[in-house]
Amino acid sequence: MPDYFKSNFRSPSEDAITAERIADLLTARNHMYELKKMFGGLCFMVNDKMLIGTFKGAVMARVDPEEADELTQRPGVDYMVMGGQSMKGFLMVEPSSYESDADLAYWVEKCLKYNPKAKASKKKKSV
Repeated sequence: MPDYFKSNFRSPSEDAITAERIADLLTARNHMYELKKMFGGLCFMVNDKMLIGTFKGAVMARVDPEEADELTQRPGVDYMVMGGQSMKGFLMVEPSSYESDADLAYWVEKCLKYNPKAKASKKKKSV
């Protein structure tokens, strides 16, 4: 496991292992990405937009909001809720739904498919 993944988590936890698996999938597909600590996890940014990340032992996937209802019908998938509000286009995917490499690749592909249409967050102006 690369030192970066070890140093960004308290132990080589499931989140660190999942982050490494996501990095391997993106690298294999020749996608450039940036890693950022967000929401208490590690997020993968593609084209300056959040793509996918680890969050509290699960995967947070940014998908096409028009597909979200259908995707939540899959076992172990639900809307991401923060502050009591469902986040449009963000899903929580439980580990049982991405145990296999093929399952995790499915989620990475769903996120990559939506990424060109996703809006980038407004960057804060530096003073």
